[in-house]
Amino acid sequence: MKLTSFTIIFYALLGLSQLFAKSLKWQNEEGKHFDLLYADKKIARYVYERMQPDDRERTYKPFHHIYQSNGRDFLTKGPGGKFTHHRGIFFGFSKCTVINGSGKQVKVDTWHCKRGYQIHEEVISQKAGKDSASQTVKISWKADDGTTFVTEYRTLYFSILEDDSVQIDFKSKLSTDQERVKFDGDPQHAGFQFRASNEVAESQSKQTYYIRPIDGRDMKGNTKNWPQDKDMTNLLWKAQSVIVNGNRYTTVYLDHPGNPKPTFYSERDYGRFGSYFSSEITPSKPLSVKYRLNISQNERSIEDCQKLSRLFLKAL
Repeated sequence: MKLTSFTIIFYALLGLSQLFAKSLKWQNEEGKHFDLLYADKKIARYVYERMQPDDRERTYKPFHHIYQSNGRDFLTKGPGGKFTHHRGIFFGFSKCTVINGSGKQVKVDTWHCKRGYQIHEEVISQKAGKDSASQTVKISWKADDGTTFVTEYRTLYFSILEDDSVQIDFKSKLSTDQERVKFDGDPQHAGFQFRASNEVAESQSKQTYYIRPIDGRDMKGNTKNWPQDKDMTNLLWKAQSVIVNGNRYTTVYLDHPGNPKPTFYSERDYGRFGSYFSSEITPSKPLSVKYRLNISQNERSIEDCQKLSRLFLKAL
């Protein structure tokens, strides 16, 4: 078949349209959230609506949602349900001690957001391409009197891998203009955490299981937590597998060796897991942390998790 110039141009444009159709893109609902789409299917959402005093519980911290594979419903949890302060992918500490220049100490909680809260300030940068995207945002950690005691620059990198899993690299830098800020808490109420849909708590908790580097895949419904379980510290990775909307999803949580140590791990059958550490910052000594999540609609073996960990360490 002889191709005319018109036909060649047509097929070239068709190829470009298919390429762009399969690319990632950001979509903003002004003042509320950004959705990340892949081939017009929603992958993730950054919820950034600013804190409203008359709607505090719903708006007291920005966080990221992850969508189920159908691209419509959330795999992660938002406000309400079992423990309303749990929100998808989130970061905070139940015990923040702010020490100002006069030596006065102020206690702030950016986990339950009591005596304090987190507020989105601006998007610093945002990119999207064929199979990866990123977003850097500025978040203020505030005491209830409005004082900003921490400025956070939070970056998430999203990648669609060959097995259709979603890889999320989470990076955060915390700085302060106060004399000193101490971060503390416990494995259930501080640090970088992931919380699955409230459906898990309501009806699927006995289907939840965890995979760990030391003892592999555990029985459904079983959990381990520090300090009762002394081996739940300084792990390179651990994985959670839950049932949401009839499908099994596995999230592998990967910890960067450069994060503050020791780290202490927690897991719940209702779908929250992660780790925390104690640390402090000063104006000349900010804190940076890095984590990676891999989320897929399938089961993972301990070998799969170990491979993902090796790839994370290799990328450092």
